[in-house]
Amino acid sequence: MKAVRNAPPGVEVVEVDEPADDGDSELIKVAAVSICASDFLYLRYGSRQVAGHEISGVLADGTPVAVEAITGCGNCPHCDDGNYQFCDTLLHSALGMTAPGGMSEYFRAPRRAVLPLPAGLAVRDACLVEPGSVAWHACRLGGVGPGTRVAVVGAGAIGILAAAAAQALGADEVAIEARHPHQHEARERLGAGIPRGLYDVVVETGGSESALHRAIELARQRGTVVYAGILEDAKLPHSQLALKEVALRPSLGYSAHGGRREFAEVADLLASRPALPELLISRRYPLDEAPAAFETARDRSKGVFRVVVEP
Repeated sequence: MKAVRNAPPGVEVVEVDEPADDGDSELIKVAAVSICASDFLYLRYGSRQVAGHEISGVLADGTPVAVEAITGCGNCPHCDDGNYQFCDTLLHSALGMTAPGGMSEYFRAPRRAVLPLPAGLAVRDACLVEPGSVAWHACRLGGVGPGTRVAVVGAGAIGILAAAAAQALGADEVAIEARHPHQHEARERLGAGIPRGLYDVVVETGGSESALHRAIELARQRGTVVYAGILEDAKLPHSQLALKEVALRPSLGYSAHGGRREFAEVADLLASRPALPELLISRRYPLDEAPAAFETARDRSKGVFRVVVEP
């Protein structure tokens, strides 16, 4: 079958064997895989795996599904509690980095990682469930809900999805700090404002030291800043943190809570707001044109949010 393999600094289309059945997996005919900043990070790390971790497709019986990229082992205390992002298998099962990803004609996923889609969410749009779950998890960890004012720093796809998650979780006010014209347009279409004043919860999705500093600036006294991603070697403004007693909280991937998967909550959100996929999926490419898709996705200033490869 055809697949897209990391070939730093880009990707290449290759022929690979169809994944073997391990007895506890589902074979998925892949419909869509979106490209995110982590894919470029994996290229910088030198990964040679098949790319892609934001995956949707169709089972053999025709059921449309989204695929959790963080699955855990399914058999440890963390996984039992729904916190599979803490499982010891995390680093050596990272799709597209240390394990084969899903940017291919077919992909096998553990049964526990497969989520049937709700009515109203098209399978070609359901690749957004994965990044949406990252955004939802950050908002939930930050305590977003009724009575909170929320700002999001960074207006890429995860930033827009974080703002939509905050709205769904009942925040009284949601604002987005955006840079580029297409991001401001998306902010307005979402019904989010421009940051003014200080906020109870600030979600940082820009992935940079400067974005984290701006998030801390926007937090009120004893407010919470959640950063959705891994910031390597970022310097912190310790005086500002101390003077406002701001709580700084990292957010890793997504999980389940109260017996419900965040993946399922985000699938319901996307089904209830069909304008979100229309807003966030900027370009679609066939699998054979994946190298061009990566080049389009590489430059955020070109007016793109998510670029999708469709095998």
